[in-house]
Amino acid sequence: MTVQVNITPNGRMSLPADIRKRLGLTGGGAVYLDETEDGVVLRTANQAVARAQALAKQYTGGKPEASVDAFLNRRSEDSGE
Repeated sequence: MTVQVNITPNGRMSLPADIRKRLGLTGGGAVYLDETEDGVVLRTANQAVARAQALAKQYTGGKPEASVDAFLNRRSEDSGE
């Protein structure tokens, strides 16, 4: 779906209400903007986290011992905290 969104002179833009509702942004919220070769991609926080988790899984091979939490736990144990 392509939707035209106008940008005000001060750089603000408004997402249409139906899109905000579908994305769960009804009470406001943050979106993350990625600039790509093809244009701009907006993601909700949940979408950004899911994307980061998928990328991490690619690089860790899905091994739990390679997770950030496991790394932080090992580091905490090593430092005696």
